[in-house]
Amino acid sequence: MLTEERLQEIWRIVTEKGSVSIQQLMDELNISESTARRDLTILDEQGRLQKVRGGAMVLGDAYSTKEDSVVQKKDKNLAEKREIARYAASLIEEDDFVYLDAGTTTELMIEYLKTKNTVFVTNAVTHARKLSQAGYTTFILGGEMKSTTEAIVGDEAVQSLSKYNFTKGFWGVNGIHPKNGFSTPDVKEANVKRTAMEHCARRYILGDASKFSQISCVKFGDFANACIITSKIKDPIYQQCENIIEVQGGEDA
Repeated sequence: MLTEERLQEIWRIVTEKGSVSIQQLMDELNISESTARRDLTILDEQGRLQKVRGGAMVLGDAYSTKEDSVVQKKDKNLAEKREIARYAASLIEEDDFVYLDAGTTTELMIEYLKTKNTVFVTNAVTHARKLSQAGYTTFILGGEMKSTTEAIVGDEAVQSLSKYNFTKGFWGVNGIHPKNGFSTPDVKEANVKRTAMEHCARRYILGDASKFSQISCVKFGDFANACIITSKIKDPIYQQCENIIEVQGGEDA
């Protein structure tokens, strides 16, 4: 295969899949690691894709491996988060059995709850405390405490979820991507999110516009597997998606 033909084939693979690893290119094109790396460097320099550690992705996507703390995330895009949380809270009805995932936007939902007889299960210590103080019957998962996100994670949390069947669930997210789905940096937290989604009838992802075209380390759900509640988005690719609900951001409270 000529160099230009190989470059074109690599660009096609990355475009179709959204992202690709060095190993995938080696396997699919039967090329060496050095050749794959050299070709990705050329395509990156030509502006045809974005080279990242261990592979490449479609230009414009952002790959993230780090997790900000709750304190760092709390005031980011606060106006958008409040409107998303307000709308999400309005979807909860009397007698719903709800899973509320850890996260700054899901935490804001608690301020806007109007029902009296809803029961909640959560993996967030702060959420559990606020829900209980508001008078709701609340169950918190057992397991390992993750200090960064203040979430309960690990095998014990996953096992606890297997006994529940939720009417609705609401999840925080680090990355939203049409091909790479919903993602988060931590494997243990991703396992909890994934398991909770599997036990839920109606699933809602809460993410402001900054989360779109972001790819984090671990996928926990397919893009089409949940309704996405977000702020105003400009990308026409997402504007055409039927599972996205856009809410209008207001002023920070």
